[in-house]
Amino acid sequence: MTYMVSSKKLEVEQYVDAEGKNPFADWFNGLDPIAAAKITVVVEKLADGKFSNVEPTGGGVSEYKLDWGPGYRVYFGKDGETLIILVGGGTKKRQTADIKRAHQVWADYKKRKREEQKKAKEK
Repeated sequence: MTYMVSSKKLEVEQYVDAEGKNPFADWFNGLDPIAAAKITVVVEKLADGKFSNVEPTGGGVSEYKLDWGPGYRVYFGKDGETLIILVGGGTKKRQTADIKRAHQVWADYKKRKREEQKKAKEK
């Protein structure tokens, strides 16, 4: 039996709004070093295409659930087959508010991308 394993990594980027704010980085930079290391592993797993702890939250946003500490969450959207956009993070305690914010951020990302594509076509 032959197994094929893809070594191709997905590209992972962080969303930055029109004012230059980065909600994922703002959240990540407030984590203690151990939590930050664990979240870094989560991001690497996403880049490797490992979505076993991922659940969709609707509207194109998904949530990676980390069963450690306060139940950390990483929110992201997939743009095509090769690009993941990190839109936020949080904990189980703030899950509802964090999901709502992630949806707002993802909607803004898609809107700005459409606008950029429209401008590029007009040139």
